Amino acid sequence: MAAYIAVTASYWAFMLTDGALRMLILLDFHAMRFSPVQLAYLFVLYEIAGMVTNLSAGWIAARFGLTSTLYAGLSLQIVALLTLTQLDPNWQIATTVVFVMLVQGLSGVAKDLAKMSSKSAVKLLAPATGDGLFRWVAALTGSKNAIKGIGFLLGAALLAGFGFMTAVLGMALILGLILITVVIAMPPGLPAGRKGAKFSEVLSKSRNVNWLSAARVFLFGARDIWFVVGIPIYFYAVFSDGSEEGNRAAFFLIGSFMALWTIFYGAVQAAAPRILKAKARSEAELISAARSWATGLSLIPAILTLAVLSTEGPAPWLTLTLVLGLLGFGAVFAVNSALHSYLILAFTKAERVTMDVGFYYMANAAGRLTGTVLSGLTYQLGGLAACLGTAALMVVLSAWAAGQLHSQQATVTQS
Repeated sequence: MAAYIAVTASYWAFMLTDGALRMLILLDFHAMRFSPVQLAYLFVLYEIAGMVTNLSAGWIAARFGLTSTLYAGLSLQIVALLTLTQLDPNWQIATTVVFVMLVQGLSGVAKDLAKMSSKSAVKLLAPATGDGLFRWVAALTGSKNAIKGIGFLLGAALLAGFGFMTAVLGMALILGLILITVVIAMPPGLPAGRKGAKFSEVLSKSRNVNWLSAARVFLFGARDIWFVVGIPIYFYAVFSDGSEEGNRAAFFLIGSFMALWTIFYGAVQAAAPRILKAKARSEAELISAARSWATGLSLIPAILTLAVLSTEGPAPWLTLTLVLGLLGFGAVFAVNSALHSYLILAFTKAERVTMDVGFYYMANAAGRLTGTVLSGLTYQLGGLAACLGTAALMVVLSAWAAGQLHSQQATVTQS
């Protein structure tokens, strides 16, 4: 339990700065008149780095131990934050975009090292009986997302109150203190690694792991296609009057919505085992639930697309509809995400956990990358309606991929 608490605390600290940094970059650079596509570019390398990192991090953790990858993730985030303090406002736009992309790439490596370490640790530390695994992974993932939501609000507040550079430097100093504390206080309990681990093992040969990873690509692509650029820029147009005070108010309102959405999503995710009555359900029933919940999720962005298309320009009722509809999307999305996070750990074996979890989160990063690129592109080409309509299609594809999963328990019973 002590090791689980230490891992969770480390992950919380990381995700607080990760959420704050994303909001700082998004709002500050939008205020500098960056286009939606340029804003999306700022996060592209972050997601590409996540794909590469997750594939290699599984092997690194298997070879050198989970604590090594956890500490490396925290350390690289500190380096990324300190590097951003060197940003020069006199640079050309192209130079600024490349610089921030590279720093965000480093932050993406850091995030996925920390995530893979934390999620793999749950498989090894959670109780083996009942719904213990589902409860522990839901608690870690749900709390992480709530903390990231607080980070969104923190980032917007720091930008409005202190400015970009002061905010970034302050986060680097605090995260450095947390890293030192965790290194000193981390109890034993996590594996130290095995010298015989081969890099070729990172590619999964499990049919279920591969189909679940495909479902994850489409699920997270569907979220980020409106979450990364579309909704923040749409709300900025609605809430800001172009003045400095208006910009600050818009920053606060957008940050508050993003924070509320993510905190709510995290709370539902943590409660997913109770919502699904997981303790009394078999693996086959939970696999079926993953398919049906994804199907239901696709209806929400489809309805919101129709609402946007039926309205000419921003309207108070449309803003309220979007807020409530996207909160509903967050709740159903959270159950889907929690099911996926449980199933990947249920499908893998203890000796392959870092490899399969790394491969799965590589797919997660691929989904975020797809959503990030499409978020700027679809918003620039067709506005918010294009973002939401494409999101609905991607959730349908996620439901189809989830429909290809088969219970391993059933297979064992039949054999």
